[in-house]
Amino acid sequence: MSQEKVLIFDTTLRDGEQSPGASLSVSEKLEIARQLAVLGVDIIEAGFPISSPAQFEATQKVAEQVAGPVVAALARANKEDIETAGKAIASARKKRIHTFIATSPIHMKYKLKKGSDEVLKMAVEAVRCAKSITCDVEFSPEDACRSQMPFLIEVLAAVVEAGATTLNIPDTVGYILPEEYGRIIAQLKSDVPGIDKCIISTHCHNDLGLAVANSLAGVRNGARQVECTINGLGERAGNAALEEIVMAIHTRADFFAPKGAPAVTTNINTKEICRTSQLVSQLTGFVIQPNKAIVGANAFAHEAGVHVDGMLKERTTYEIMTPETVGLVGSRMVLGRHTGRHGFIDRCKQLGYKLTKQEIEHAYQRFLEIADKKKEVFDEDIAAIINEEIRLVEQIYQLQYLHVASGTGTLPTASVKIRIRDEVKQAAACGDGPVDAAYEAIKEATGLAPKLESYSIKAVTGGKEALGEATVKITENGRTFIGRGISTDIIEASAKAYVDAINRMVAAKKQGEEPGLKGEL
Repeated sequence: MSQEKVLIFDTTLRDGEQSPGASLSVSEKLEIARQLAVLGVDIIEAGFPISSPAQFEATQKVAEQVAGPVVAALARANKEDIETAGKAIASARKKRIHTFIATSPIHMKYKLKKGSDEVLKMAVEAVRCAKSITCDVEFSPEDACRSQMPFLIEVLAAVVEAGATTLNIPDTVGYILPEEYGRIIAQLKSDVPGIDKCIISTHCHNDLGLAVANSLAGVRNGARQVECTINGLGERAGNAALEEIVMAIHTRADFFAPKGAPAVTTNINTKEICRTSQLVSQLTGFVIQPNKAIVGANAFAHEAGVHVDGMLKERTTYEIMTPETVGLVGSRMVLGRHTGRHGFIDRCKQLGYKLTKQEIEHAYQRFLEIADKKKEVFDEDIAAIINEEIRLVEQIYQLQYLHVASGTGTLPTASVKIRIRDEVKQAAACGDGPVDAAYEAIKEATGLAPKLESYSIKAVTGGKEALGEATVKITENGRTFIGRGISTDIIEASAKAYVDAINRMVAAKKQGEEPGLKGEL
């Protein structure tokens, strides 16, 4: 049977990073972009370059260093935005400018304060400007699903004539229902002159929990690009989750083509889905809920007796896809203190990590420390070690010593030694619990007192010797910074995470990073 491709447009680095509390450094964005290329996404929306120097730098580095996918940059419908986007992606092997302007009555009246004629003119001029920079131009009528259909058709027809090659139809506020969204895509495909020369795209938000369903309804009605994010990250309730879109198409490919038309497929290497999901979770600090479809810890777990009995007899009784398909394996590689350097390096390669000699050395030394405390070191431990060791910002503050006293009927106290470049400072403090006491002591030693927004601790693997992975979010002057730490001692892991967050905060100040504009579709 013949097949048609559904292009996967990943906007984790742009729309996904706009999730409240999700803040990625330039190096972290580059790490995710490289993994997205391994995953096989067709387009990476690397950022909104005009919004801040950090956004421009991140987009530029992805364009320079990531091969394979098209690298897209977002721009409002004005010359300065578009030219800045063009400069950011200039070195990309394949590049796209994605420009947008709102077309719904409520947005035009209250946000843009412009009439429909002016909006139409701006849309056409923006596409022409972008077309002078690259032949690959995407146009989005923001809040398309609450736009009046005659005006939406008029705008889309005009931008097609101006040179747009992809028409994206955003459900910006997550308002629409699947049947309605499918009808919109079908009508646009039927009524917009010249649309057969373009790819129709979906971009759905999850405010009503329907982003994936709406996106798939779009595919069913002729859309051949889906904009989505890893783990469904994004503004408010998030975007359509890439892993759910891809596996729905993979599992039910024939359903998404009209009767008699070719089945659909994607270019995604599904075996990289779980690894990509975990990487994004670790770097953003957003924990994946256990019952999350496809990538949650319980997605392939079976406990009910009837289910287990059926699984033992025939897996397809209760599994519509296998865990191996998304990159999970039945058996895990176990390393230990007697594993040599070559064995460790080989396992890192098998897990997909490409490390420099210096990164390998740092990670291997940390592996040996962990292996002395644990009998068995699992793949998840290695991933946590690497994510901690090779993604560090400059360590202006280093935790050298930590002692915590806590117990029933006693006041938790902590003492720390913090190295600040060539100076060592000591401090002691009390708190409501051992972690709070440690954080108060760190504040005293560093002289910094950011607000702690959230704290979480989880076991990387099972067993009493499991590594604990702590994640904290701190804020200062409206900016959020995420810190991570791992250790077999959860108090130590918590302290490391707090110090890591402080280092990230100080590094951002040093670089003069400022909060930027958001590109809302």
